[in-house]
Amino acid sequence: MSSDKTAPVLKYDMDHEGDVSRLVYTFGGVEGRVSIKPGTVVDTSSLDCFAGKIRSEHDHVSEVCDPRYLNPQTGPFFVEGAMPGDVLAVHFAKIEPRNTTGFSTTVPLFGALTANGFTQMLHAALPEMTWRYDIDKENRTVRYEARQSEAMYTLPLDAMHGTVGVAPALNEARSALTPGDWGGNMDTPEMRTGVTCYLGVNVEGALFSFGDGHARQGEGETCGVAVETAMDTVMVIDLIKNAPLVLWPRIESDTEIMTTGSTKPLEDAFRISHAQMVHWVAELTDLSVMDSYQFVSQAVETPVANVVDTNYTMVAKIKKSYLPGINPMNGIHQHLKAIGQAYLATR
Repeated sequence: MSSDKTAPVLKYDMDHEGDVSRLVYTFGGVEGRVSIKPGTVVDTSSLDCFAGKIRSEHDHVSEVCDPRYLNPQTGPFFVEGAMPGDVLAVHFAKIEPRNTTGFSTTVPLFGALTANGFTQMLHAALPEMTWRYDIDKENRTVRYEARQSEAMYTLPLDAMHGTVGVAPALNEARSALTPGDWGGNMDTPEMRTGVTCYLGVNVEGALFSFGDGHARQGEGETCGVAVETAMDTVMVIDLIKNAPLVLWPRIESDTEIMTTGSTKPLEDAFRISHAQMVHWVAELTDLSVMDSYQFVSQAVETPVANVVDTNYTMVAKIKKSYLPGINPMNGIHQHLKAIGQAYLATR
């Protein structure tokens, strides 16, 4: 665990105006763009999932976006000293929309309530439409305006990152549209300001990337697209040596511990997230696996992250107050939170 007295800072400027084909669209398969020491504060930004190509409610994804260049990632960051078996800890000190607008769309043959390439039907695809959202950062709201009705509603701003992950094992390169045990496109609203994400390292340097900013997203991301917008993000990235093995991404907030699972069918994603929570609770409490299984069964909440990506993602979460005295990852969440807050206080 790094020292907060000497936390290095990296201000990493993405090329927002450059050729989108030069950006990164996979986890794995790409060398690190920049090297950082464990404990580094990274002050950077990310493009939206459309790489800025959707600019009005009159733009359609199928017309203005190249499907090869969706979900551009910031990174990869090569974390010095990271080796397979280590755990990367990423604390999101601040996730803030860069712009005052966001866009959501329907995309032909994509989403939970339409036919798609796997669930094929004879009927036509749903209409392709785009909705503009006005983001009020001062009042912390997102304004929805209907396209085919006279209606306008205000929702809370709840910024998050849909994609957070490291390079997969076995030298694989996986699309930034796909989630798995490396993280990736999990699309969970739990990945918001103030949480720490734990990722098992699969390759030297970890090769951490992130992106896919959402001003807000409902659980499940039902139509397949959240309120997509570019983000300014401050993270603290640290390395845990000799940690218990983390096989699937974990998330810790001030009040909860969370585990994830990503696969199809959805019930298997549920099983992964719950099995990982059973093992984490057993690890934190010294309960037997069977005792932990019983406890988790009565205490867990299970938000749906997404049911639209190439794999689905489920989250299992338990309130820390149910487990007094636990110290997840030896307190690194609070340690990194303090580093992030100290940096933000000096900006």
